[in-house]
Amino acid sequence: LIKTEVNIKAVEYLDDASGVLSKKVKPNFKALGPKFGKDMKTVAAAISGMNNEHIKQLETENQIQVGGFEIGLEDVEILTEDLPGYLTAQDGNLTVALDIHITEELKFEGIARDFVNKIQNYRKDTGFEVTDKINIQLQNNNEELATAILANKAYICEEVQALSLEVVDWVKDAVELEMEEYILIVNVNVYS
Repeated sequence: LIKTEVNIKAVEYLDDASGVLSKKVKPNFKALGPKFGKDMKTVAAAISGMNNEHIKQLETENQIQVGGFEIGLEDVEILTEDLPGYLTAQDGNLTVALDIHITEELKFEGIARDFVNKIQNYRKDTGFEVTDKINIQLQNNNEELATAILANKAYICEEVQALSLEVVDWVKDAVELEMEEYILIVNVNVYS
């Protein structure tokens, strides 16, 4: 359900978020002053020296012994920072990370999906019947576009009910459709 709803390829469950975000801890001076008084600077220094294992223990147990002092979760502010290539969000103990590396294959799939959308809208705007089978010719005016379309030809044909999809040097009776960074020069006709 998650994969379908948010348009992702895979969901992976991790026991720990250390591979997708880094955590840092800062002293919460408002809590430390009244609690530790004259020892506040020493406690703050101990908190600043905490490592990832300390932070994890503090989050799990809500308290930890650091520098001879009992530090509670309320005594610190835990900051998270996305690692390069990830976007993360947290809610309580749940962290969700999105791997935002775009491979060539993913880019081509995105182009193919946009192409399907443009062809479906064209079918609708032109008054094609839902059951009409079509033929598509696409002019090769961009190598990346042509490569993406051909790499995902079976998917595209299935989605738009195309019996043929050709990438050619020139298209007769073409229309131009705008798609993100490409201009589609296509001829879409009902199969007869």
